[in-house]
Amino acid sequence: MESSSKGLLTQVTQFWNLLDDLAESNPESYKKFIQQQLKEGKQLCATPEPQLCLQTRILKPKEKILFINLCQWKRIPAPQSTTHPVPLSVGRPEDMSETSDVYTVIDVACNPDILQAAEKDQVKKNQLIWMAMKCIEEKFQFTLSHFYHITNFKIKGSIQRMKQNLMGIQTDPTYLREKMRKELTLEQIRNSTVSNPDQFPHLLLPEDHVSGQTGCLIEEISSKEIQVEMKRPAYELKILTDQNEKPLKIELEVELPGINSVSLCDLSVSEDDLLIEVSEKYRLHLNLPNPVNTEMTTAKFIKEKATLIVTMPLV
Repeated sequence: MESSSKGLLTQVTQFWNLLDDLAESNPESYKKFIQQQLKEGKQLCATPEPQLCLQTRILKPKEKILFINLCQWKRIPAPQSTTHPVPLSVGRPEDMSETSDVYTVIDVACNPDILQAAEKDQVKKNQLIWMAMKCIEEKFQFTLSHFYHITNFKIKGSIQRMKQNLMGIQTDPTYLREKMRKELTLEQIRNSTVSNPDQFPHLLLPEDHVSGQTGCLIEEISSKEIQVEMKRPAYELKILTDQNEKPLKIELEVELPGINSVSLCDLSVSEDDLLIEVSEKYRLHLNLPNPVNTEMTTAKFIKEKATLIVTMPLV
């Protein structure tokens, strides 16, 4: 133990001597090195932030309502390019209940740049959502419904619960920062036997904070793995009025060639939008021109014409 302490003290001395030499011989490189460590340290201490919440269903092994919290987290690296897989961090499933309703919540995090790009592009947003769902299916051997909708709240459950789930810790933040600071410094010192200033080791998150049996793993999912040819079907949307031209309801007719059963259709209607997905063949997402009454909405499938008719009374 004594020799180990002496060895560590020697490494500490060598490390600070390296920094002193660098500061004297190349002040600009020294400044860049310190700035880089401060930047990376700030990212390491960053916590996940909720961005949006999806509602879908787990079909197998047991049918349940599922909420997916999509979060941004600076600790998750961005993909190397647009053709590289997207790193995702998936927390463990947690069952919750409100009164008699039981549901499952899963937290998924990715780099902030990915979510910001998705917010500006609906196609990228849909692709990110599908990647998250595919990752969940593969990680937990679930079968999820291909139908989902974005809720009007950013997170299901508390923010503290989400952070603990994704970060895999149950620790006071102040204590964690101190512990990380000490361990990061020691980790750098252990690897500080380089002579080239450009090869100074980077600060890395200790392994026990990256993941654990109850924590999460960063998984890379390629968009190529989950792309499915889903066509936008032909449709007609009409606003039906009364004798005084007062709008009463919205009627939507969707042509679905090749579909012969309503059981193949997944329909979701919110107050201001509608989503139809059909057997991985068709997908139609529409923003509605007027708020509708979702509880009074009805749908029927005309088999002879392969047409789905959705009637949505206005609020």
